[in-house]
Amino acid sequence: MSYLHHTGIYWFNNDLRLADNEALTRFCEQANHAIFVYVLDPRWFKNSHYQSRHMGLYRWQFICEALQAINEQLESYGSGLHIKIGYPTEVLSHLINSSNATLLAGNRFAGVYEKRQWRHVVGQFPDLTTLVESGHTLFTEEQLPFALDALPGHFTPFRKKVEKLSVAPLSHPVNNIPAFPKNFRAENEIDLVPVHWPHMRQPESNNTDCLFKGGSSAGLDRLDYYLHQSKKVLRDKQTRNALDEFDASAKLSPWLACGSLSARQVFHHLKSFEVTIEANESTYWLYFELLWREYFQWYLEKHGKNLFRYRGVQGKAIMTSFWPERFQKWCTGNTPYSLVNACMKQLNATGYMSNRGRQIVASCLVNELQLDWRYGAAYFEQQLGDFDVASNWGNWQYLAGVGADPRGARQFDIQKQAATYDPDGSFVQKWRAEQNRLPLDSTDMVDWPIQWH
Repeated sequence: MSYLHHTGIYWFNNDLRLADNEALTRFCEQANHAIFVYVLDPRWFKNSHYQSRHMGLYRWQFICEALQAINEQLESYGSGLHIKIGYPTEVLSHLINSSNATLLAGNRFAGVYEKRQWRHVVGQFPDLTTLVESGHTLFTEEQLPFALDALPGHFTPFRKKVEKLSVAPLSHPVNNIPAFPKNFRAENEIDLVPVHWPHMRQPESNNTDCLFKGGSSAGLDRLDYYLHQSKKVLRDKQTRNALDEFDASAKLSPWLACGSLSARQVFHHLKSFEVTIEANESTYWLYFELLWREYFQWYLEKHGKNLFRYRGVQGKAIMTSFWPERFQKWCTGNTPYSLVNACMKQLNATGYMSNRGRQIVASCLVNELQLDWRYGAAYFEQQLGDFDVASNWGNWQYLAGVGADPRGARQFDIQKQAATYDPDGSFVQKWRAEQNRLPLDSTDMVDWPIQWH
């Protein structure tokens, strides 16, 4: 095979896998020598505008494990992963200059900042060849039966238009990994990261390694367990709203979020199960959930930075504000609502919260506490081990009534939710989440202390 480029750079981001990675496969066919790089942006670990960090402990631990797995796989081919701490535009520009690379490859970015960084780097090197594939979605943009600008404003019409579309087969596995350029030495800084950011919020328990393990192999193991070993998928629709039972839902979102699993891998494994074992309403529901995720990926693609605006993509005025004391009580699970408190304590202790729990606490923040929804979305971004920018911010807009929900803001009756999903109070008791009977605010609107008897 003739190689088109002497040296190429592959930028790993939210595609931490070698399998079903079309961009990586094509890159390896076109580069004679290759530098595989992952860039840790120090801004991830600093507070955002909403008093939370972009990266929290649980997700960072999970990503570190995924990076270690990628590095081990590349090393088995005689290569490795070059991990650098710095601003992506500066790191990549330096690598391109120092290696005389003529090819830059990676998967299509969903995030607004990542797109901007990619454009900035490419703009500095007009002679650079770029290779980009869509590796984070089920469908390509060309497959969609509408122009991206005409993406339906709500999920149901989107689902009806795409659910019968064919999903491309998995890409060919990587058969050959090009070696590093001569005189290039990979630098692996994974073990230095906890030292660089010692002030990251620490967990409230020692459960940080008991829920999810990073890396493609762990993700495939979980997928195989949920489908074939346990066949729990056959009851997914009936059990998925459970607040605390681990096997009540697929729990594939952490691997999907960082790209250790592709949506297409999940789809094809699911279809194989339906053909060889059984298809029922619950197996369809797992596909339904993939379509929910798919919708928000394209939603972010269309709306970009409007996904992060207070008025949302609808430009709708909402009557909420920011009350620091209320927000802190919500974050720590110290509100007047025991079920909300239990969910938040679970999140803080494990980096996980059920989908049902996320809806309940989001509704509480917006409706009962009357807080700016963006602070809740940002706190989830920090705390969730399975944070996905499109799904997280899209769903928060949905609950706040400024996004994709055709009914407007959704307010959950917390007492009714507790009676339905925690009727015996065992979930609240497990997390010692008693109701806080003190006032939400210790001062009134003119900062006078509120007297409590």
